[in-house]
Parts: sequence; C-alpha cells; structure tokens
Amino acid sequence: MMKLLARSLRIQQTDPERLLWKHLRSRQLIGFKFRRQQIIGPYIVDLVCFETRLIVELDGGQHTEQQTEDTVRTIFLESQGFRVVRFWNNEVLGNIEGVLESIRLTLTHPPHPIPLPQGERGLVVCAGVVGATTSDDLAAKLPLPLRERVG
Repeated sequence: MMKLLARSLRIQQTDPERLLWKHLRSRQLIGFKFRRQQIIGPYIVDLVCFETRLIVELDGGQHTEQQTEDTVRTIFLESQGFRVVRFWNNEVLGNIEGVLESIRLTLTHPPHPIPLPQGERGLVVCAGVVGATTSDDLAAKLPLPLRERVG
C-alpha cells in the first residue's frame, strides 16, 4: 500500500517538488544522489540522500495546521539517524538558489560527531511546540498509535 502511494506521489509532483528535483536529480548537487518519495518507517519523505542521511521536506500551507504531526515525524526520522531540513514551497519557487545553497551546506557540514542523548534532542525539537519539555513529555501527550511509534 505504501509503495503504491509513494509511486503515485512521484508521478504527481507539485510544482515546488518538480523544480527542486530538477536541480537534485542525477547527482547534480555536488555529486550526491537523492531519491524522491521514499518510505522510511511509517512515513514517505519528499527527498532523501541516503549517503549523508539527509531528508529534505517541502511544506505547503497545510503544514501550519499540523505542526505537532510534523514534530513527531521529525523526531522519529532523527531517531533513525537522519537529519531533516524543511523548506516552504514558496521558498523553493521564489529562491531556488538559496534553497540549493542551504542543502549544499547541510550536505558538506556533517552534524556534531557526538549526538545528544535522545531526551535532550527531544527537548530541543519539541520544547514550546506542543508544551512538552522532554521527548517523554511529548510522547505522553500523543495519541496511543503515535506514542508507540515515538517510544
């Protein structure tokens, strides 16, 4: 089921996805390979470079109403060892060079070699977003199916 949905999303790209993919496909950005609409756990991510474990997400207007879901998604993806960067669709359409430069910098500057303990990472990601102070607090505020994914 997820595989069919991912395939459908690759075929029915939005304009921002199409524009960004035009610049990332075929190793055009400093030789890194990106894939579109890939399944990672319970999610389908917009773009991913498995070599550097970087996920690029493009957010439209609907994401202003689903910040909690996006936070949970990001926490899960980071728990799997990925870095997640997000861009608004209008950023991609209005400033593609700036978006590409930001991705390039993220690709060429690896994260700190000693990751923070998960509770501290959760604190940074979710504090103030949903009123949680740690990842455990965030998990406690989630519906049961999401709690199982995060925990």
